[in-house]
Amino acid sequence: MLLLLAVVLGALTVPLTGGKLSALGSVKLRLVPAIFGAVALQLLIVTVLPGGSAWIHRILHVASYGLAAAFLVANRKIAGMWIVAAGAGLNLLAILANGGVMPASAHAERVAGIATNAHDFANSAALAHPRVLFLGDILAVPKALPAANVYSIGDVLIAIGAIVVVHALCGSHLRRARRSSQSV
Repeated sequence: MLLLLAVVLGALTVPLTGGKLSALGSVKLRLVPAIFGAVALQLLIVTVLPGGSAWIHRILHVASYGLAAAFLVANRKIAGMWIVAAGAGLNLLAILANGGVMPASAHAERVAGIATNAHDFANSAALAHPRVLFLGDILAVPKALPAANVYSIGDVLIAIGAIVVVHALCGSHLRRARRSSQSV
């Protein structure tokens, strides 16, 4: 949800900074099936088929990050993509350190109003003994707000990176201003 909000915010602010949303129509991203595969895997294990073998779900969760990494590497020359990659890398580090599950703060889950079913796979969960919890889902948007959920530092970086990517692809003044100040 945070990523979707970031892309929408990026798109809404492009015209305000002199960019052209129509430029997105001519963008040729590489390995697009990889990112769609990553999203499809995550939806499959969390929403469509959350029950079943925990270890298969954990392997598929990590595999989704492999697909996303392939997309990010293939498109690494796009401004902002390294920020997205850094956020995804932090998330993957936390997930790998916790056996395929993103550790979450129990307090953050309560604030966000997240209830878990112990029998279903949760890509993010309050664990008994989490490793690197500071990289986990510790930031909460309260349940009274539309985007209520728990988020990680990596998620925030991914969202910021997505906004930068949208602005770069649309040729906004923000991107051009940065380029001009670097050449001085």
